[in-house]
Amino acid sequence: MRELDAALLTETVARLCIQANLRLPEDVKERIQAARQEEDWPVARNILDNIMENYSIGGEVPICQDTGMACVFLEVGQEVHIRGDVTQAVNEGVRRGYEEGYLRKSVVRDPLDRVNTGDNTPAMITYELVPGDKVTVTVAPKGFGSENMSRIAMLKPSDGAEGVKNFIVDTVEQAGPNPCPPIVVGVGVGGTFDKCALLAKKALLRPLGQPSPLPFYQAMEAELLERINALGIGPQGFGGRTTALAVHIETLPTHIAGLPCAVNINCHVTRHMTEVI
Repeated sequence: MRELDAALLTETVARLCIQANLRLPEDVKERIQAARQEEDWPVARNILDNIMENYSIGGEVPICQDTGMACVFLEVGQEVHIRGDVTQAVNEGVRRGYEEGYLRKSVVRDPLDRVNTGDNTPAMITYELVPGDKVTVTVAPKGFGSENMSRIAMLKPSDGAEGVKNFIVDTVEQAGPNPCPPIVVGVGVGGTFDKCALLAKKALLRPLGQPSPLPFYQAMEAELLERINALGIGPQGFGGRTTALAVHIETLPTHIAGLPCAVNINCHVTRHMTEVI
């Protein structure tokens, strides 16, 4: 059994909070650059140029003024014993990261009284037990311009694949320019109401351009990306062929009476950083 001090978890989360807000993952940069080459609408090309200029300044200032709510995913090896309170350690890491990185604090203590917590805590933490003696920490700051455009539907099994596809495209069309396109579309299908939403959020962590390993869903991702880009919303909503950079679908088994489908949208600032400790 490996011993791991919770203080190391705190240090890691703090560092990742800062890095994720300052640096866009390389796979996202590459997809934006490719979209720029594919665009033939001058306004769209100009906006993508501005987006590329913005992230090229990364490392000095946050990529976006909305430095997000800290979504923290922990894959904890079953052969690891963490000394200390894990939840407290993660929240302390978020607190330090947002203070030391001069990042905007955007969390309120209650959804109705709206009093800011002042340190961007608490984090939204997802725990998963996995084999091994390591802990994989992923910090994904989630801005709410895109989060607010997300939807979930408890479809009927008879709606089938077409119902799922229509719901996804309709969600993006209703969102329009609000989530700061070009967007990444995370989709969860199956499971239960709560698991479906988590699947959609985790789908946003997959490297862009990495298709589903399942041929059926790989083809669906490609079809949906084509349909979404044909909507013509374009970068920042000014038209063009780049409304979405990618569509990622994750699935789980579900009940015979259900067909849950969740769509979690992310703007082009699809931030996430991972470290194994």
